Amino acid sequence: MAVNLKPVSGEHLFPIPGVELSVAAAGIKKADRNDVLVIRLDKGNTVAGVFTQNRFCAAPVQICKKHLDAGVQIRALVVNTGNANAGTGEQGRSDALQVCRTLADELGCQPEQILPFSTGVILEPLPVDKIAVALPGRQGADWADAARAIMTTDTAPKAVSARLTLEGHPVNITGISKGAGMIHPNMATMLGFIATDAAVTRPVLRQLVKEVADVSFNCISVDGDTSTNDSFILISTGQSGGPLIDSPQQAAYQALKAELVQVATALAQAIVRDGEGATKFITVKVEGGRSFEECKDVAYAIARSPLVKTAFFASDPNLGRLLCAIGYAGVQDLDVDRLELYLDDVLVAVNGGRNPLYKEEDGQRVMAQPEILVRVNLGRGAAGATVWTCDFSYDYVKINADYRS
Repeated sequence: MAVNLKPVSGEHLFPIPGVELSVAAAGIKKADRNDVLVIRLDKGNTVAGVFTQNRFCAAPVQICKKHLDAGVQIRALVVNTGNANAGTGEQGRSDALQVCRTLADELGCQPEQILPFSTGVILEPLPVDKIAVALPGRQGADWADAARAIMTTDTAPKAVSARLTLEGHPVNITGISKGAGMIHPNMATMLGFIATDAAVTRPVLRQLVKEVADVSFNCISVDGDTSTNDSFILISTGQSGGPLIDSPQQAAYQALKAELVQVATALAQAIVRDGEGATKFITVKVEGGRSFEECKDVAYAIARSPLVKTAFFASDPNLGRLLCAIGYAGVQDLDVDRLELYLDDVLVAVNGGRNPLYKEEDGQRVMAQPEILVRVNLGRGAAGATVWTCDFSYDYVKINADYRS
């Protein structure tokens, strides 16, 4: 039931020099479907990531952080679906390391050079033996195969490519993501992997991945729940022949960042469009604030409100729910008499109350659309923030009630 989600085709996704993909069917949760992905990297790459802020972060997240902090050359990423390896204690960490050791033996590298990722059911032991048998998987997979292999409750794969030119050299970017439920920052409750053949030093890549995440994957919400396994990884293979980006002040950095933001935003929005049971894709844009943070707080108060989200599902312009959410967002000195609320082009509220010219049929017209813009002007500054969310439908409850079956 994805909302205007573009289909993914391998022929429209750029291969990234220095990256080799393989997929395998380990039968972790479902038989006869690829549920393991291996992303192999040539030497000379750099890798950086940002992860969930959930204190119950999963074992693979802990291992990924440790391996990245060690500063070693990463040679592969391994992803399994069907099991999150979260809430599994010391055994979970041991299992994640065993997966790293198994793949390292296959590739002839050290376990510390492998980054593990898991997604699926929490509090269940990782079926290490099944994964070990499946590795290294079917080689020669493309990015569409990779996107399908990391799906859980997703109804469709999510992948995006882009190309730009840096100092006369063509640079490719391709990314995949998965996620449909338990979506809310920080991180956005998802897995995301973006690779580029641009050359970026490790310190700069660390800054770049955070800046990209903050305006993409950290700006989405399906249900207000932050997962234990969120991970967003940025890979630079350096094989484009273009300039080495070693400073955020470089023009090449800004150009690459802008394109990466576009790719990451498209992947993040695809997660919302494929939100569990979603029938509406909603952009919440808050402007006129004193800071980005307060604008984002207001946007998320709207985006995560069950009352607001069910009203959108019903196409019911019960707009008092929007005002209520704005009011409890935590802006203590907000002057509501200066606030303006719009549904697309329809001015709903002004001067602290309902717009005298507002007509119910105008609100109904907007609410019936599959894509809706909610715009709030706080009337107190020049800052702004945008987040993306979806509605709550009957199917959301059904999907999550049956998640472990």
